[in-house]
Amino acid sequence: MALTDSAVRHAKPCAKDYTLADYDGLALFVNTKGAKCWHFRFSWENKQPRISTYPEISLRDARVLCDVARALVARGIDSRVHRQLGRDARRLATENA
Repeated sequence: MALTDSAVRHAKPCAKDYTLADYDGLALFVNTKGAKCWHFRFSWENKQPRISTYPEISLRDARVLCDVARALVARGIDSRVHRQLGRDARRLATENA
């Protein structure tokens, strides 16, 4: 069952860390202190790595980023490496400006 915005807003900390699954590998991770983070799990080279995104991202935006990462994996591109290269390019652009 897919998550809703209200379920994301009302996710409260518990004694143990937990996740609320959305679909297609996307889940909301809630730690014991109440911090929330989006995780996307995918298969790459017989492993199941995870991409984490910042908590300020809405459910809609997290789903869009998940779709983008899934499309990269489908084309044979490791989405973690692609994301890091994008960060490096933005950092270099600001340093050289």
